[in-house]
Amino acid sequence: MAVSKERKKDIVATYQDWLGNSQAVFLAEYTGLTMKDMDALRDKVREAGGEFHVIKNTLAKLAFEGEGYEVPLDFFSGSTAAGFAFEDAPGMAKAIADYSKSVGFLKVKGGFLEKNFLSAEEVQAFAELPPLPIVQAQLLGTLMAPATKLVRTIIEPARQLASVMQARVDSEAVPAES
Repeated sequence: MAVSKERKKDIVATYQDWLGNSQAVFLAEYTGLTMKDMDALRDKVREAGGEFHVIKNTLAKLAFEGEGYEVPLDFFSGSTAAGFAFEDAPGMAKAIADYSKSVGFLKVKGGFLEKNFLSAEEVQAFAELPPLPIVQAQLLGTLMAPATKLVRTIIEPARQLASVMQARVDSEAVPAES
């Protein structure tokens, strides 16, 4: 069944809306996946704050180019699905990469992070990044380390003086043996 020009324009507009709202986009070839597999993958992707859709190659190419993406020619050949990361881009990449390892039929073609091209290997490396809360905690720890050392340095003389005074009090409290 042929798709009308009006419907094609709507599809391109939908793709462009998804692209405009996403932090990252990951493209994959899904040949061989069953509908049950696709639904399981979509559930994992939703947990990561994104969506995973089968896309029409020619219309997707128009949408990507319309949004200013430089897309390699082989990205829109064969079966193509796109994962749009609306919240957690590394989490989305991890969900897709992990699922592709477990199923075997899903092959990551590559992706885009803020309109910057990522090869399939770069998507895999991106997927191995720790989750955002862990990165934030590591950054906070790094930022807090100099302040913590400074506080310790400043209070150390007072702590030592208090220890000496406590030792003196303790020695006077011990009754002398006769």
